[in-house]
Amino acid sequence: MKLLRYVFNDAISIGALTDTGICPAPSKYNHQNMPAFLSAGKTALDDMQRQIEGETTQIALEQVELLAPIAKPEKFFGVSLNYDDHIAETGRDKPEYPTFFNKQNSCVNNPEGAIHLPAISEKLDYEGELAIVIGQRCRHVNYEQAKQVIAGYTIVNDVSVRDWQMRSHTWTLGKSFDTHGPMGPWIVTADELGDPHQLNIKTWINEDKRQDFSTSNMIFDCYYLVEYLSQVMTLEPGDVISTGTGSGVGVKMKPRGYMKVGETVKIEVEGIGTLINHVIDEPEH
Repeated sequence: MKLLRYVFNDAISIGALTDTGICPAPSKYNHQNMPAFLSAGKTALDDMQRQIEGETTQIALEQVELLAPIAKPEKFFGVSLNYDDHIAETGRDKPEYPTFFNKQNSCVNNPEGAIHLPAISEKLDYEGELAIVIGQRCRHVNYEQAKQVIAGYTIVNDVSVRDWQMRSHTWTLGKSFDTHGPMGPWIVTADELGDPHQLNIKTWINEDKRQDFSTSNMIFDCYYLVEYLSQVMTLEPGDVISTGTGSGVGVKMKPRGYMKVGETVKIEVEGIGTLINHVIDEPEH
């Protein structure tokens, strides 16, 4: 099932994408946010399936504005250096443990939302990534249990301002500029996606393909990342873990391949879909 948030007739709703359009969630869920829907687990999905089967009127995808499937994740993590080819292009050592950093949730951006080129930097980079969405409150889960607490997967562009990233050992500043967390276009539930470790990921800047890699080359896979984090903290429904990027980032191109105003960045993840955003100058505030 593909779960999404959208605006239609000036109202924000939750629904599911079908072959014929968008089916709104049952009314008892539509006043809730996506984490609340996910926390209801199989009950909510069964209710949504019955709604799909009984719904005669669906909304055309072209009639809505898609929103980030999780508006304000309580925790929004990224993972650095999680692919061998990306490690090779950076010249860094292979990590013994996964290295997490925070993307502040104010950076979340919608599918097709504008990415701002900051007024204070031109070193604006892209990172196409598969992201985990947590579905159950959990702590101290083992590897096998991790599969059960994942609601589904989405696409994240881990937009990075490279000079500001290097100003802090935690990387948080360079990863958290407003608009620098595009997410979506929807969440594909874990049962529909299947094995998350056999997916191709591609990133284009305009018509130039910059990244082409497979999640089979992750160093620390999705279940391990959940297991590892849950030893430290309680994970909540709607928490997002972006799992790292492969080679081909702009900072390692010669000359540098940073994103520029007027360009379009497109990220395609097999089994999920495509996340598309345009780059504009940061508006004056």
